[in-house]
Amino acid sequence: QVQLVESGGGLVQAGGSLRLSCTASGSTLNINPMGWYRQAPGKQRELVADITDGDRTRYAESVKGRFTISRDNDKNAVYLQMDSLKPEDTAVYYCNALLLIWGQGTQVTVSS
Repeated sequence: QVQLVESGGGLVQAGGSLRLSCTASGSTLNINPMGWYRQAPGKQRELVADITDGDRTRYAESVKGRFTISRDNDKNAVYLQMDSLKPEDTAVYYCNALLLIWGQGTQVTVSS
């Protein structure tokens, strides 16, 4: 069983940056992919970015060029560097593993 713990959310002004972290514990072999999703009020949860252990990545069009996903396989961790944040990035961000397992979520709020 894999458990995910997120950290790094918060309040930031538009144009600012935040870095989210997620660490997996439990049965962590071959966790692919690991990624980040987000859900804004009244909207469906959507993929932000994910990454395989071979560093193949995919991004939502809305975050390309602004967000960077990375992972540290030795630490069973995945990170999301978010730059040039916009108010529309405001959401609860969830770490995901194997497209099945979710973290508890961390709030990101971007003020205009």
